[in-house]
Amino acid sequence: MVSPSLPLTEQATQATPSPGAAHGTRTRLRLRLLRRPAGPAGTAALLAAALTLAVLCAGDIIARSYPFGSRTRSVNDLGNQYVPFHAHLWDLLHGRADGGLLVNWQSGYGSSFLPDLGTYVSSPFALLVGVFPRDEIDLAVYVITLLKVASAGAAMAYLLLRMRPGRWWAAGLLGASYALCGWTLASAIYNVMWLDGLLALPLLCLVGEWALNDRRRVLGVIIVALVWIANFYTAYMATLAAGLVVLLRLWLADLDRRQRLAAAGRAVLTMALGVGLAAPLVVVVYFGTKHAYPGVVRTFVPSSTEDMVARLLPTTYNFGTPAIYVGTTALLLALALPFHRKVPRPVRYGWTLLAVAVALSFQWGPTHLLWHAFSTPNGSSYRQTFVLCGLLVIAAWHALAYGPPGRRALGAAGGLLALIIAVASRSALTDRSFVLPLALLAAAGALCGLALLARHHSGRRKTVLAGLAVTLLIGTQVAEATATSAVATRLRFGHLDDYAPWGPRQQQQADAIAEADGWPRHRTDPGREQTVGNDPLMVGGQGAQYYSSLTADVLSRTLIALGGGYTSRGRNIQSLDNAVTDAIFAVGARVHSPPDPHQGWFPQDGTKATVTRQDVPPLVTVRPTAGANVSAFGPSPYRNQELLLGARVYTVPPITVRTPSGKQPQRSGDSRPGLRVNGPGKSTITATCRPGSEAYLWAPHFAGTASIAGARTPGRFRSDPGTKIAAIEPVGTVPASGRLRIELSPNGPGVVPEGAVGCLDTGRLRAAVDRLKTTGATKVSVSDGTIRAELPPGSKGTAVVAAPRIAGWRCATGAADAVPAKQYYGLIAVPLDGSSTSLTCTFHPPGLRLGGAVGAASLLTLIALSVLAAVRRRRAHHHPSA
Repeated sequence: MVSPSLPLTEQATQATPSPGAAHGTRTRLRLRLLRRPAGPAGTAALLAAALTLAVLCAGDIIARSYPFGSRTRSVNDLGNQYVPFHAHLWDLLHGRADGGLLVNWQSGYGSSFLPDLGTYVSSPFALLVGVFPRDEIDLAVYVITLLKVASAGAAMAYLLLRMRPGRWWAAGLLGASYALCGWTLASAIYNVMWLDGLLALPLLCLVGEWALNDRRRVLGVIIVALVWIANFYTAYMATLAAGLVVLLRLWLADLDRRQRLAAAGRAVLTMALGVGLAAPLVVVVYFGTKHAYPGVVRTFVPSSTEDMVARLLPTTYNFGTPAIYVGTTALLLALALPFHRKVPRPVRYGWTLLAVAVALSFQWGPTHLLWHAFSTPNGSSYRQTFVLCGLLVIAAWHALAYGPPGRRALGAAGGLLALIIAVASRSALTDRSFVLPLALLAAAGALCGLALLARHHSGRRKTVLAGLAVTLLIGTQVAEATATSAVATRLRFGHLDDYAPWGPRQQQQADAIAEADGWPRHRTDPGREQTVGNDPLMVGGQGAQYYSSLTADVLSRTLIALGGGYTSRGRNIQSLDNAVTDAIFAVGARVHSPPDPHQGWFPQDGTKATVTRQDVPPLVTVRPTAGANVSAFGPSPYRNQELLLGARVYTVPPITVRTPSGKQPQRSGDSRPGLRVNGPGKSTITATCRPGSEAYLWAPHFAGTASIAGARTPGRFRSDPGTKIAAIEPVGTVPASGRLRIELSPNGPGVVPEGAVGCLDTGRLRAAVDRLKTTGATKVSVSDGTIRAELPPGSKGTAVVAAPRIAGWRCATGAADAVPAKQYYGLIAVPLDGSSTSLTCTFHPPGLRLGGAVGAASLLTLIALSVLAAVRRRRAHHHPSA
């Protein structure tokens, strides 16, 4: 029986000991080999990182993608969420953000930041943004992306040599194969947080190796904690996969039942303590998802066999199928493993069956849900694909580390690869003219390289053939991975929304906001004409706009009831250009920008960024009546605004809608109530309002422009069924005749609801604002998670804070104890009895106390176990066994 203290890298194949001196010599030699220096592993890691960086940069150069070309790389959520949150982290690191770790006062009129931190920017790599200039935030995120992928390749190369000795260059090549897998190039390269999971898988497998060999317990716990803090979502998937790897390693190890149970116990304890240390952040994120606006529930539909097989080949691209490409060399080696007779039968069958089982689990509903923490994701349904790529690479390593596969194994692998290409040819993913030829060229290069590597020669001839084989294998890998990266970048740019990197438009907005900023006396909104989904994080200010997977339910429902627009099915809340909501939320300055020239939504109108100001109440006001929750709102956003303002300021007249031909349009036959308006030509809305009042149009399911004749700029509306609704827009001033005529220019089928027009009496609004200023707070101060206000003596009724009542707010008046804040139509509310002149509200993210308790318990347990282990080692040193 092999001692359990020996590394498990060789236990599966170690011969049964025989008595005699010769056996003792062989055992000492084996121990010296197993405890070799880390030089080869370090060199392999450097090679993997270098190959990874070269391929990623070369692919972007070929695709002419930022920073090597004119095409932006900020597609989809990268531009809308991830770059802006990194920009906010930059502001936090440099002391320029409004808010702190607890509350982000720039987005959504005040949002919980710790859940966003744990979701988007908790990776240690994210801190690197601080060393870049603020206006190079796009470059900072790109460099962080490269470093994450390169680190994942290096970690995999290091892991492979720790699992079994082998050629350092082969470990480096396969490490790069893992880092440059299809999942990385097609999906994760623009979801920068997911790349922490790519790194987490080899790190967690390495921690499993340490646990099985009873080594580096504390370091193992720290690594587990770091990967769960970096991105708990992909860390969860990596943890499941690493657990499967540990179970297989235990099954292959030459250990008795007690030793297996002890090793498994160490692995479980290490994982539990590591996750426990990460609990203060992970639990907060979990509770943040519970309070978030609900996303769309999707039904999982598995990919077809042809499409899934096609994704094993280079240069195939698709958004909804698992990108399991790992490079042709790695694929051939993995296919050769079951037929490689030099590899012990349990090893070749064990790794093969594990890879096949994981692949099948991707296609079955219950296991699909298990991989995704029991929630089918919106968007890509195969976010766990990197774990299968990792298993394929590990299987490939075992096929090579025992010696290159021979003619029989390579022949079988080549036959299977030919079958894969034949099946893939039936998929539409291989219809592009270059896919199958490149797959065949890569197969030829990899097969020739592996065949040369397997040739048995001696002396100079052996060195030459080995060098040729290595060159051929690395060249094939670099070429096909570069092509796959370039193709994915080009195709992704064509079918996803994209956003311009930081440029003159953002700089002008940032300068205008900085000049007008008066926080916390008033808010400065970056404006209705947004550049990305999180403009306040990019250019500054404090607005309604906010896009996150954790957008609070109460925020979305409140702003939608007030006439706000959204994209991403309610989680991307947009700014409201409305005088009443500006008064409600103390928006004293607002930026007005022309349409974004990078987008084709609306034509340029020749205007420049300007700032308008208005007199608004303070952040804390006093209302004479008690509050109500969001469900108390009615169907009209104009009346809902009046409820929050506390005054009647709108006229909502009957409207008449006519098509371009002068006919009354048909009623909508779907869930969008109202009258249908379509192009081409202009439809009209007519109504009668008080002359001089400001006209607004509420048409959440209309896309196009609307304006009164003579208006300086039209109201711009963007919507589509299911994912976007348009916000209320100002459309001009009611003429002296009182006859209001709004011209609609639809971009497609739309709906105009009853009560679409609201005419704002600006005199009444000024009177309402004056009353709120008179009875409101005389002084307001805001720190990270605390609001303090001084109120006029004798204030009674309800103090209302112009911020959404998200879960976690507690308030107190005077010296009283803090209690959970009440709600005033979705805003923070505190009852007043006239005896107090001060108000304090503090924010504690839900789950922080529970997570902190779990983290503290885990830390104490780790310390206790470390001390106990140190005492045992000390006793063993002073009292060695006979």
